[in-house]
Amino acid sequence: MAAAATPGGGEVALKPRTSPKSVKFLFGGLAGMGATVFVQPLDLVKNRMQLSGEGAKTREYKTSFHALASILRAEGLRGIYTGLSAGLLRQATYTTTRLGIYTVLFERLTGADGTPPGFLLKAVIGMTAGATGAFVGTPAEVALIRMTADGRVPLDQRRGYKNVFDALLRIVREEGVPTLWRGCIPTMARAVVVNAAQLASYSQSKQFLLDSGHFSDNIFCHFCASMISGLVTTAASMPVDIVKTRIQNMRMIDGKPEYKNGLDVLVKVIRYEGFFSLWKGFTPYYARLGPHTVLTFIFLEQMNKAYKKFFLSG
Repeated sequence: MAAAATPGGGEVALKPRTSPKSVKFLFGGLAGMGATVFVQPLDLVKNRMQLSGEGAKTREYKTSFHALASILRAEGLRGIYTGLSAGLLRQATYTTTRLGIYTVLFERLTGADGTPPGFLLKAVIGMTAGATGAFVGTPAEVALIRMTADGRVPLDQRRGYKNVFDALLRIVREEGVPTLWRGCIPTMARAVVVNAAQLASYSQSKQFLLDSGHFSDNIFCHFCASMISGLVTTAASMPVDIVKTRIQNMRMIDGKPEYKNGLDVLVKVIRYEGFFSLWKGFTPYYARLGPHTVLTFIFLEQMNKAYKKFFLSG
């Protein structure tokens, strides 16, 4: 911490220099993008599982592991990274917007004496930031769902997007601008559910573990609480997620959309595929949550350290 001389000859401690907000937002987006490079195959498997058996057809994949093996066999190693450019754009738009909105709202609602917002207000801020980020990130989400779904249909039925920008341009040209925000309501709803479930379940899980007498308030306790929280969050958000996936991937049949709305998706999935089909892709969805969060923070920490070393030192 630096110190400055005063007129009386004493020294006053100065606040340490920190990176600007714009840099923090940039690093947040880049960290999310870095983590996506590692977990993209899990996203692909999750999306394929959610579309498997659609329209009362026979399920293409029995389990997530069967899906992964089938994709590798049919499409090769590059196949499991299909849609990576869309996944990166989703992180660049969603994560950066969410972080920016959260930071601005958090600072505005912090008391004049520096008192941070209470738990409920933090939850509202988190859900608002998540929903706003989800709205901004919906076009990339639509492109991601379509690109990852392409390999499961015959060649003559594939959309064949070359990359995320090709996908966005073709969607606008062939289906109109509003299609970029197709499924934005369930996308935003999922973000709200995820934020609410994570906040509530993490606090409760941590308290339960501490009360058991077998845990101390340390990294291992936080890790276990995070895993339990991830389980609850996955279970709570998957029905909304499958609605989002089906709507964003649907085609027009005889001039009419496959699904009228989110409720129609839920009814048809339960009627033709069974109630528990709402949780298709549970394993890759859950397996993605932990690593993506951990990797995001690792990349964020390293970028912050590098920025301090090269721009804030001395």
